[in-house]
Amino acid sequence: MTSRTDRRPVRLAGTLAATAALTVAATSCSAPGGGTDAKGSATDTAVVGIAYEPDSLSPLLGYGKDGNSKIFDGLLTHDEKLDLKPALATALPEISEDGRTYTFQLREGVTFTDGKPFTARDVVFTYETILDPKTNNASRTELDAVKSVEAKGDHTVVFHLKYPYAPFAERTVLPIAPAHIAGEQDVNTGDFTTEPIGTGPYELVSWSKGEKLTFKANPDYWGGAPKIKNFTMAIIKDDDVRATRLRSGDLDGAILPPNLAKAFKDETTATYAAKSFDYRVVTLPTGNKVTGDTDIRRALDLAVDRKAMVDSILDGAGKPAYGPVPTDSPWFTGGTERAHDLKAAAELLDEAGWKKGKDGVRAKNGVRAAFPLWYLSGDKLRQDHALAYASDAKKLGVEVKVQAGTWEVIQPRMPEDAVLAGGGSPADPDFDQYTLLKSSLAGDGFNNMAHYDNPAVDKALEKGRRSGQHAERQAAYDTVQRELVKNPGYTFLTHIDHVYVVDKRFGTLTTQVEPHDHGLASGPWWNVEDWKPAK
Repeated sequence: MTSRTDRRPVRLAGTLAATAALTVAATSCSAPGGGTDAKGSATDTAVVGIAYEPDSLSPLLGYGKDGNSKIFDGLLTHDEKLDLKPALATALPEISEDGRTYTFQLREGVTFTDGKPFTARDVVFTYETILDPKTNNASRTELDAVKSVEAKGDHTVVFHLKYPYAPFAERTVLPIAPAHIAGEQDVNTGDFTTEPIGTGPYELVSWSKGEKLTFKANPDYWGGAPKIKNFTMAIIKDDDVRATRLRSGDLDGAILPPNLAKAFKDETTATYAAKSFDYRVVTLPTGNKVTGDTDIRRALDLAVDRKAMVDSILDGAGKPAYGPVPTDSPWFTGGTERAHDLKAAAELLDEAGWKKGKDGVRAKNGVRAAFPLWYLSGDKLRQDHALAYASDAKKLGVEVKVQAGTWEVIQPRMPEDAVLAGGGSPADPDFDQYTLLKSSLAGDGFNNMAHYDNPAVDKALEKGRRSGQHAERQAAYDTVQRELVKNPGYTFLTHIDHVYVVDKRFGTLTTQVEPHDHGLASGPWWNVEDWKPAK
């Protein structure tokens, strides 16, 4: 927490060491052609392939909430090491002694891309709109601590908190929307959701859903006009297709699974491996008679071979996961690692009355130990994790039926069917543990997908969120991690390093420690506005 007298960059709690970028040879054409985009000169245009597409481009509905939105700015932003630094604010906030008041001074002379001035009114509008229950923002609980937002003139904003929420400054990287546009239309369905206006380094040219997002540089950007004048994100959900298009020269860069990235071996491109908090996990819905059984959950937790997944699926680019917190984070609770022990897992189920039948599948009280496991179509990493999980479960006598589908197919099934899911945020343990595990959020979109219900965890999550003392927060999240050993409503599998292949003509790039939301706001293009490509 930053005080009035300490305005040094804020270091994120739980942040890993600086990201590792390893540069290796890769194959690609040096001058990509115009397969998805009518490209300009090679020095001022970049086309990158990403795996996921946002539901909306409105920050009022959650777009860009962790920063790097391209179109918008927050009051603060992150540097390469994930330290906080000023953006639309002129400095880090002044924080009252009780930790309940945050005061920001705002930059003067900043305009939205329609030419209208940015003021404190836009900040108040943005936060008040997100906090309005009528706004369809699934991340609203991240601002639960906010009691009110007050504008003092055009260039001062004061946040009043209900309690001293330690990571609040991290939430002010949230993009600011223009009140004079977004405030004049339906927040959930208006044109602003697909045709946004912001103060950021880029303007949206077009959004062809399912195909690409096209941006052009904002020549009047307060931080200086970007040298990359045209920037396109090609939306390619299939990992193999993304690799093929990168190899053909259709893309300048892309995020790829490690085993596909290693196939690029020529001197025209570089490979970057970014450390992340991104995990892959199997949800074990409480409402399912098999996955909701604590003994089944504990046995699967022991039966899964996490190290084998890291070695074979990730090609070593990651680490075993035992919960949402990576093992090398200061927030990780030592002693909560679970060794791969198939014998112990089998003994546990034998003692609990889950006996093997003639077909090798266990059963108890007429219920077979079988359940479906869904993964997102075209996502090779999720597919490989799902198949490995099913293989490990089969050795235990649990039948897991792996199936692929779109989120439209999967989401209605989440209360009872297992899902190969992902998540993770490096900013603070509250940010993903609360939405992942809080019982009251079960069924709220993709929050608490397993419908996990553990009163001890609920209590610890509230304590961790509401305490301003690091030691108390550490104890709370230790409790959460230990409870996940006793009753794992999710089987955490791996934490994944994100791997990117990018054309070398853009120079030596950097990566940050990344959240689950990779490729869109993260990746080597997290600061594309600062790139200085070779001429």
